[in-house]
This record gives sequence, C-alpha cells and structure tokens, in this order.
Amino acid sequence: MTSSPTPATRTKVLLVDDHDLIRKGLRHAFERDRQFEVVGEAATAAEGVRQAGALQPDVVIMDLRLPDGSGLEATRALRKSSASMGIVVLTMYAGDDQLFGALEAGASAFVPKTAPADEVVAAARHAASSPSAFTAADLAEAMKRRLAPSGPQLSPREGQVLRLLADGMSVAGIAKQLFVSESTAKTHISKLYEKLGAANRAQALMTALRLGLLEAPDAPKF
Repeated sequence: MTSSPTPATRTKVLLVDDHDLIRKGLRHAFERDRQFEVVGEAATAAEGVRQAGALQPDVVIMDLRLPDGSGLEATRALRKSSASMGIVVLTMYAGDDQLFGALEAGASAFVPKTAPADEVVAAARHAASSPSAFTAADLAEAMKRRLAPSGPQLSPREGQVLRLLADGMSVAGIAKQLFVSESTAKTHISKLYEKLGAANRAQALMTALRLGLLEAPDAPKF
C-alpha cells in the first residue's frame, strides 16, 4: 500500500497559543495532514504578530486570550497587514461576544478549544482557501440570537390587557371588554406580570413604559 503523495505546495501554518500542550496537540494534528506544514509557534500576541510578518504563513491559528494581550487585537493587526492570510481564532470562551468579536476583527474562522483537532484543521483549510469568508459552527444560531428582539415579547391578547391596565380598568372591566370570564382575565394579567417581571399593576406599567411597550400619556389620568 502506497502513501498519498505530498502536495507540491503545502499550506504553511503558524500556531499562536500560550499553552505548550495545546500547541503540541495542534502540531500533531496538522502534521498528520500532508496538506499542511507547521512553520512556527508563538506563546504571546506580540511574538505571533512578529513571526507572522517574518514567516508569512498561509494560516495563523490564534488563541483568543494570551499573556500579553488579546488575540483579537493581534488578529486585527494581522488582517490590516494582509488580506490573504487565513486566521483561525481558537478559544476556551466560545460565547456570542467572542464569536462576533472574531468576525469583526477579520478572522476567517472561529473554533472552540473543546472541538476535536480535526475541526481546527478543517477551519484552517477553509481559512487558507477563503480568508475573507468567516465560518463558525454556531454562526447561524448566534445570528438568530443577535437579531432576535430584546425584551419580553407580548402576545396580541397580552398587549390588549396591558393597554386596558394602563387605562385603569379593573379585572371585571377587562373581562367584560375582552368578552372573557374574570378567571381568564386574571390568567392573562398574571402571565403579563410574569413576562414583565412585575408583582403588581404599577410595576407592570412602569416596566412597559421603560421597554417601549406603552407610550407615555400626555397628561396623567384622574
């Protein structure tokens, strides 16, 4: 059985992480793939930027948190100096803020350190071929979370109840206005209070005003 041929031009990789064991693990993962060649390692942001300038790697694997600063700042510096360099941000802190921070800094990919090493290699492959096209496993869901309206979302019925409460109506009055029983009206009011985190009418109305769910009246009602 013959081994697969080594590509004529291998993808050069620079590893930037302050943990020696992680760098060793990544080096081993990349060395198993004949497409890649690890040309350097760095344990700080400053050293990573310096080596990237000297070695001109095709891809940089950049830890988010480094002893001398943020990997995002290093990513910005690398992206400013090169539009064609692939940059994979690797982090233990894989929340939405970190993901969008990597995107805005100009990274090509974002991978949590909890992911298998093969995912880092796959991200590096993407970064080498499409350095300006950002990818992350949780990107679609993170976008949904970012675009979702903030604050409580009221149903049409809850919106009606809120407006009737603002008009000063009693439970009985609300029930009559909505053509429901008083028990049902109380249930609507209870659910509304729960969504607004309120214990009573006054708190509910103050919270609704603050969130823009109600317009402030032109003058107080007596």
